[in-house]
Amino acid sequence: MALKAEIVSIGSELTSGWSLDTNAPWLSRALGELGIAAAWHATIGDDMADHVAAFRIAAERADLVLTTGGLGPTQDDLVREALAKTAGVGLREDAESLAAIEALFARRHRAMSPRNRLQALLPEGAEALPNPVGTAPGVWMTIGRAVFAAMPGVPNEMTRMFAEQVVPRLRQRHWVERVIVHRKIALFGKGESDVEADALDLTARGRVPEVGITASQATISFRIKGEGLTQEAAWAQTEETARTIRDRFGPLVLGEGAVDVAEALVEQLKRTGATLATAESCTGGLIAHMITAIPGVSPYYPGGVVSYANQAKTDMLGVPAELIRAHGAVSAEVAAAMASGARERFGADVAISATGVAGPDGGTAEKPVGLVHLGLATADGVQTRRLEIGPEQPRDIIQRRSAKQAMNWVRVTLLERPDREASR
Repeated sequence: MALKAEIVSIGSELTSGWSLDTNAPWLSRALGELGIAAAWHATIGDDMADHVAAFRIAAERADLVLTTGGLGPTQDDLVREALAKTAGVGLREDAESLAAIEALFARRHRAMSPRNRLQALLPEGAEALPNPVGTAPGVWMTIGRAVFAAMPGVPNEMTRMFAEQVVPRLRQRHWVERVIVHRKIALFGKGESDVEADALDLTARGRVPEVGITASQATISFRIKGEGLTQEAAWAQTEETARTIRDRFGPLVLGEGAVDVAEALVEQLKRTGATLATAESCTGGLIAHMITAIPGVSPYYPGGVVSYANQAKTDMLGVPAELIRAHGAVSAEVAAAMASGARERFGADVAISATGVAGPDGGTAEKPVGLVHLGLATADGVQTRRLEIGPEQPRDIIQRRSAKQAMNWVRVTLLERPDREASR
């Protein structure tokens, strides 16, 4: 029978919604790569009865229980005592843990509070998990059918403790006998249902390797799961499927890993050596923000203009006032003029523009909320595109999808250009 794990995230800041739990998703992925399924996630606040209840449930149904948080020195850090109560044992002071805590404070030239001594307490029968970068050692113990590994809630402390202390112990138990890899290939330019319709053979149940499909902010991702006795074998199992996705979807493919449209666009700018300027109205500088968030883009992005008002379009981009009066600011004609103006003023190889009705007000029957016009100016001339994102969409979605569509248009245009080294 396959091992099943439970992850328990601890802290009232999580249950109240004031903080986002990033530890549990990270641990789920890390366990998955070891061939251990995370079957349950639980999130509990800083209450002793809730701790004990959650630990008892986990001890009855899981083989491995990973907890994060609740190991600090304050009164709301209850994990050590809760583990002891769940197991029906007392607490003892661990001399090695106390020495490590004292040494850490000494290295930082800080006086240790008496309350930090509580962090050296362990349930009887438990083993300490050393923490070289924090004051809270972890706890490794067995309760019922389950092995518990209690780790700090601070992400960098948790990830290091998991890798250096928990995983070796799992290997000693022969719980890690295979390697699982996950590959993500991102696409943009088609809806999720359209992409899946062209990939039913890839996402079929029972297929090896397993392929899933997800969507986030109009970016579609294929997730390929490979398994093997070694990292190399697991990766090799995914290669043919990854190649099929790239061949089948061609220019829709942004890349592999945590890549999205902006990263893929900047990669094409670097490959071709092209420069890009932006002219934005309804997106309010979002295109420029997403581009400049990518390291190394400076040589390829001379700048952009946020021409929100009509007068700014005229003064900053040279859009004729009569053109705006004749067609309106939200029009293909104005989008084309904005792109041409940006390309000329910044001396860029390519310029992209966006003008539209982001809502929730300002729409008309002729120009509803969600209508956006894009302009693309190159040495070959100016093109425009009309987007109808939908009046039911909130303002931020309209802006973000417009920005991503604009960047993707530039990306696909640059795909047709040769590498800058080859063109020299």
